[in-house]
Amino acid sequence: MKHLSRWLLTLLISHLAFLPAPASAQRTSSAAKPFPVPAGLEPAVEFWKKVFTEYSFAQLIFFDPLDMTKIYEVIEVGEESRPNGYIDGERSRIAAANGVDIERVKAQRGVRERTADGLKRAGRWLAQMQQIFIDRGLPPELTFLPVVESSYDMSARSFVGAVGIWQFMPATGKSYMRVDRLIDERRDPLESTRAAAAYLDQAYGYLGSWPLAITSYNYGQAGMARAVAEIGSSNLVDLIQRYNHPYWGFAPKQFYAEFLAAVEIGQNFSRYFPGIEQDAPRKIQELTLASNTSLGAAISSTGLSQEEFMEWNPALSAGVRVLPAGYRVKLPANRSAEPITEVAQLNYQAPAPTPRRVAAAQPRAAQAQVIHHRVQRGETLHQIALRYGASVQRILQANGIRRANLVQAGITLRIPVA
Repeated sequence: MKHLSRWLLTLLISHLAFLPAPASAQRTSSAAKPFPVPAGLEPAVEFWKKVFTEYSFAQLIFFDPLDMTKIYEVIEVGEESRPNGYIDGERSRIAAANGVDIERVKAQRGVRERTADGLKRAGRWLAQMQQIFIDRGLPPELTFLPVVESSYDMSARSFVGAVGIWQFMPATGKSYMRVDRLIDERRDPLESTRAAAAYLDQAYGYLGSWPLAITSYNYGQAGMARAVAEIGSSNLVDLIQRYNHPYWGFAPKQFYAEFLAAVEIGQNFSRYFPGIEQDAPRKIQELTLASNTSLGAAISSTGLSQEEFMEWNPALSAGVRVLPAGYRVKLPANRSAEPITEVAQLNYQAPAPTPRRVAAAQPRAAQAQVIHHRVQRGETLHQIALRYGASVQRILQANGIRRANLVQAGITLRIPVA
């Protein structure tokens, strides 16, 4: 057993030796352009720019997945779905006509309309999304990743259960935000953006480069680390060409190239989609609840209708009755914040279990104070909580963080103290 343990440890160390060194400086990169185009990936980036901006959903593009400069045919098929049998038949025909194996012919729908609609929608939240990334020391261009994931559709849901504009799966989402049957912050554009920023910050720190960190958004951080260790290279093109794994297929191999195309298009929206204007920004203010607050009281204090309140707070399900401490209420920026601030100072009291045992009236809670603390290297959440006399759980709730081990050096925490 000792020999086996020693062998496993040696194997792990040898694999980790191939990982790039963790980033210690700003995540915005030392170069002017934080997102390099690895040599050999240029044809893929150009291909995806065409898919996003030139070809419509009614068109099927047949191309060579190993040489993406080769587009064999573009067929008008209408917007209705085509069965696999039809597509495979066309692939066989095109392969025979071009003297190549059928595996060298792949089909892809155009998404021009979806891209235009998505970037038009993005105008509502993009400025605030980018500020979230900037505040965390991350490149704001990362906010164009939803072009690939969801086209900024808050209601997007994949067949495997990924939800929202950042397409978080339930398990991953719970590590970075609140995800349960009553409150699902994957549906909230700002909360899910904070979660995406936390994930990408962590991935960059672990994997050491943006090509790997962004690809991990599709393939997972552990998966990328295994690929790097096995191939002995952190160059994404090397991994695309040489790494073999059942899950390392076309989608993860192309994810970074799609992102680079999305950044180019997002930064030059009017050039790629002339005549289309982005939606006006929805200026949102956020108020963090210091204690549990009934939904009815919160809504009444804002002067919004229930329908309006729920529209501004898309994370809330129809069944929610109590807003938990730490939840950030979203309101129009021009709405007075004072009434809901007063409501947030009251502890929510559940009804007495029976009429015969009426609890004594509870005094109004003291106004909660919030202290901001920047986490230092080597500092634990337990130490921070002891310093300010606050509970670890309350600090996690106030910052929308699910687990204490996700608190990293450099972030600023809100510390609610009595």
